Amino acid sequence: MNLKRQILEGEGVKLDFKKTITSCEKIAKTMVSYANNIGGRLLIGVLDDGTIKGVKDETEERYMITKAAHFYCRPALDPIFEEVYYDDKIILMVDIPESREKPHYALAEDGKWWVYIRIKDKSVLASKVVVDVLRRGADEKGVLIEYSSKEKALLEHLDQKERITVKEFCTLLNIGRRRAQRILVDLVLSGVLAVHTTEKEEFYTAM
Repeated sequence: MNLKRQILEGEGVKLDFKKTITSCEKIAKTMVSYANNIGGRLLIGVLDDGTIKGVKDETEERYMITKAAHFYCRPALDPIFEEVYYDDKIILMVDIPESREKPHYALAEDGKWWVYIRIKDKSVLASKVVVDVLRRGADEKGVLIEYSSKEKALLEHLDQKERITVKEFCTLLNIGRRRAQRILVDLVLSGVLAVHTTEKEEFYTAM
């Protein structure tokens, strides 16, 4: 896909525009969200509205992204750089492939490491369940599910209500949050449930 067409489609799950890189913490958050998802691309030198400004100092932009990828992402990431010329302007294209070492953490401005995932055009903090799904999904060991009364009750509930949150699941079965999360992680990994994350909430549906 050519550059102009990508820009016209706008920011999304796999594409983010940046005029310039001003913060290692902020760009690490975006890169980690790509690595934890299906990969993605940064276009440096493009405004949020798609206006192409170009980069002033391509070397400085590369330095900031490389620094963020190596020191603000854990495990470290290896961005793939490409310079694209458009109307005598340089756009720095940075690809972050999907990782096999999920979950990746980004160092935030509060000095803590957090896991982010990509939801539409936003990098969103991952829940405990999603972090566990990423971690255990990367192991590729598979999950053996033994359906107890709790799993059966959950699936019966989803037959009628179609969706459920962790809090609702805890109330439904009168169990603690940690145990509820363990059951949900197993069911997501085994392909029985799908987890849906938005900026406001997270819920589960039957596959």
